[in-house]
Amino acid sequence: MDNNFFILTMLLLFVAVFVAFEGAYLWWNSTRGPEVARLAKRLRMISAGGAGQSADSSLLKQRLESESPVFERLILLWPRLIKIDRLLVQSGTEWTLSNYLVYSGSLFCVGIIGMLLAAYPLLLAFAVGCLAGSLPTVYLMRCRFERLKRFEALLPEALDLIGRALRAGHSLSGALQMTGAEMPDPVGEEFQQAFDEINFGISTQEALQNLSRRVPSTDLGFFVVAVLIQRESGGNLSEILSNISGIIRERLKLFGKVRALSAEGRFSGIVLTVLPFITAFLLYLIDRDFMSLLWTDDSGLLFLKTGLVFIVIGAFWMRSIVRIRV
Repeated sequence: MDNNFFILTMLLLFVAVFVAFEGAYLWWNSTRGPEVARLAKRLRMISAGGAGQSADSSLLKQRLESESPVFERLILLWPRLIKIDRLLVQSGTEWTLSNYLVYSGSLFCVGIIGMLLAAYPLLLAFAVGCLAGSLPTVYLMRCRFERLKRFEALLPEALDLIGRALRAGHSLSGALQMTGAEMPDPVGEEFQQAFDEINFGISTQEALQNLSRRVPSTDLGFFVVAVLIQRESGGNLSEILSNISGIIRERLKLFGKVRALSAEGRFSGIVLTVLPFITAFLLYLIDRDFMSLLWTDDSGLLFLKTGLVFIVIGAFWMRSIVRIRV
């Protein structure tokens, strides 16, 4: 217990010192840093020029990685953080990279400190801390999945809107603007951002490629490739987009049928994976001495480890059976 108390004290001391230095740096940077002087000069120029545009009507969209230059330097030192930042963009949340790191680190510290205070071994406390620290990542992946699902459901209607705008005589950038203004999010948000990039001078090809990077959708990739090929070789883009939207609708219908037919298999897999743990918990409540043999006896530990390995193998096996790509 003394060893755990020493580790806990050192961990809390490290967190306190880090927070103190980071707070002092942020205070200095927000009050006397070069960014404050640059913004003040920019505001004076806008005021002198008589610009009457509000912040809401500005087309400039600059996404900072965080409000702290410390995290920006961490991104340069650890390239894997760029993938996390892309996950933040794709999830559609308002989190910045600093929010993600703070949430993950806080949950990790809460998990490991709580387990140490409960007198659990350090290895088990570290495992629980890692599990708690991964909860923000799981949440972001879930948000990205739901956002991508909504995007793909609205994409055929967006392609039809772009096709009608092209047939009415609008340019491609004008059609993207109409789609961004009339379609609900996340389709409207993403197409509006693509139009903003084109309006700021980025080429149409690069703006569409950025759109496909932000939204990892196969259906959107068909749209981007079709537009880029049409700009090189010519052709009736509105007809091409109409055909693509029809294909996407049929694909979504087929995907729904596949999910309905594989629902029984997915439910069976969930039941077979969770049932051993529920049964073990109920048996532990009924007879603790009987169940304690699994982790106190050598033979019980062997059976327990072997059972966990087979449960994991069976879960991945059943997942590969019922997961049908369309």
